[in-house]
Amino acid sequence: MIHSTTPSIQGKDITKYHGVVTGEAILGANIFKDIFASIRDIVGGRSAAYEEELQKARKIAFEEMSQQATDLGANAIVGIDIDYETVGAQGGMLMVSVSGTAITIK
Repeated sequence: MIHSTTPSIQGKDITKYHGVVTGEAILGANIFKDIFASIRDIVGGRSAAYEEELQKARKIAFEEMSQQATDLGANAIVGIDIDYETVGAQGGMLMVSVSGTAITIK
């Protein structure tokens, strides 16, 4: 499955548009990650725990979107948009949503 944020894939002809496909993933960040992230915020640096959660959520969302496209008979997705949000009480959960247009290319 080819993924692209652009509306087309250079050098490829789109033979069919299958429609919009989406994928979402919401993962909770546990209290220990929150504590260590707070400490890291104070002393500076990157929060590896949150980066890992975002990567996991993004992977799940892309897999879900790709499965929808495959089920429609597509072999590529164009115009992909990726959104990141915090949701839940006090922003305790991380959400990644992706959407794009499933297509067939030759």
